[in-house]
Amino acid sequence: MIQSLYRLMIELTNRRWSSTLLKRFARSSASKWVVPSFARTYKINQEEMEKELGEYKSLHDFFIRRLKPGTRITEAASDAIVSPVDAIIEDIGPVVPELEIHVKGKVYSIAEMLGSAEAASPYREGTYMVLYLSPTHYHRIHSPVSGTILNQWSLGSRSYPVNALGLKYGKGTLSKNYRMVTEIDYGSGRLALVKVGAMFVNSIETVHEGERLKKGEEMAYFSFGSTVVLLFEKDGIELAEDIVLPAHVKVGEKLGTLTPRH
Repeated sequence: MIQSLYRLMIELTNRRWSSTLLKRFARSSASKWVVPSFARTYKINQEEMEKELGEYKSLHDFFIRRLKPGTRITEAASDAIVSPVDAIIEDIGPVVPELEIHVKGKVYSIAEMLGSAEAASPYREGTYMVLYLSPTHYHRIHSPVSGTILNQWSLGSRSYPVNALGLKYGKGTLSKNYRMVTEIDYGSGRLALVKVGAMFVNSIETVHEGERLKKGEEMAYFSFGSTVVLLFEKDGIELAEDIVLPAHVKVGEKLGTLTPRH
């Protein structure tokens, strides 16, 4: 019963009124009593947590928890791109010349995802990667490379589920949900990190300051369920050979090797 309730609350709620009510509850001190059952239901690894379970003041406070220092190790090789999140890699594929990607049998326009054909143009015939974060996962986002932020902008107004069923049966979730795009120049090329909200409007909070990013550095966090889409330029990445979909990854683990722009 509890598991069904949480799945309904966290993964399927998207109406403005219900989202607002749940958001208020999750941020209130009254929600503290559900933290232990949430942790049990989603089998949260408490050994990794920065604080003890009883120290979290609300469900929201617990959901955006940090980890103990050293819990995640970032691949040190300078040409390695690493996972920005703990997640399941749901899909990897090409960006076709029409600036579209095919995810779970559905077609998404990356021009719509990024807001314009001009913004999407650098990724024509490039590669995309979809990383889904369930309620079980650690929900802070780290930089996948060292580099400079070229631009950052937000789009969309409502958020629908982005889990496997949401991607399969939803309507334009990756390109219509509330999302924040961060474009990073890593010296030999650029990539776009698209943070896609899954339930609450404005559920993505940035924490980094300045334009410089260090690989593995914390960038932002999701308030609730969410997805990250990575977009690479043509021939911009050589994927790690050991990735078999759906692949479970953690922050800092190698996704592939960056290749110089031509």
